Amino acid sequence: MREFTAGSIKPIQVTKVNGHADTLFPDVLSVEEPLEIRISYGPGHERMQKSISVTMRTPGNDPELALGFLFTEGIITSYETIQSTQHAGMNCSVQKENIVLVNFTEDFVPRLHQADRNFYTTSSCGVCGKSSIQSIKTVSPFLTNKKPKLDLSKDVLYPLREKLRAAQSGFAATGGIHASGLFTMLGELVDLREDVGRHNALDKLIGNALMNNALPLNQHILLLSGRASFELIQKAAMAGISLIAAIGAPSSLAVELAEELGITLIGFLKEESFNIYNLSDNVLIRTD
Repeated sequence: MREFTAGSIKPIQVTKVNGHADTLFPDVLSVEEPLEIRISYGPGHERMQKSISVTMRTPGNDPELALGFLFTEGIITSYETIQSTQHAGMNCSVQKENIVLVNFTEDFVPRLHQADRNFYTTSSCGVCGKSSIQSIKTVSPFLTNKKPKLDLSKDVLYPLREKLRAAQSGFAATGGIHASGLFTMLGELVDLREDVGRHNALDKLIGNALMNNALPLNQHILLLSGRASFELIQKAAMAGISLIAAIGAPSSLAVELAEELGITLIGFLKEESFNIYNLSDNVLIRTD
């Protein structure tokens, strides 16, 4: 199990009711706080700052979240354009860790036309404020790449749910946090990120891959701890992922997008069963 990120959980006292008895009980909560993502760009003498998004997240891996968000929204396409990322200080010390400033290289012009939406998001609805469905079908830099053939045994899929759960320190403590896990085709856990927002967890995962020059993630399995929404499919597609499994159900729009983008989508993954909602041409799932 992975260690907690500082500030990601909060201890509290709750009243536990059992039958007719009430007792005080120590508990922990997943922390949810706003994070503002700002960008700084332009030549030195004309440097500008712009606030891009405010999202409700679990503190930890904030630079990864910011970079993953900028990438999956199509504002950046490469880590080479990033000069630095930092928490921006303010006079109010309470807020200083809730702003991330992403500094671009002086010669880079961010694709702000991609940001034609109200960038306020919440932990439960990452697409709130988008002006239309078309505006969130951002173009992946890997969309035209030839997809590698993936040969997958069902026996690799079955244990993934428990492997993810065993690695989730936040969920084990609070029971109230989402996760995105990246696995090899042999079922080995490569990376995992947790957050109160399912879309934030995936942005953190993709942001880390971007920082480590590991994109596209086209030879991995993405496992989602909950349901598969449209936005999660869109974000995965931006990172070149073509095989997604979810412990919960997909939405109708998620299935439609998976079909459109040639992504294999699996839902209701359990220890002995799963549903295939879309099977792309490059993926073979052996069920024998």
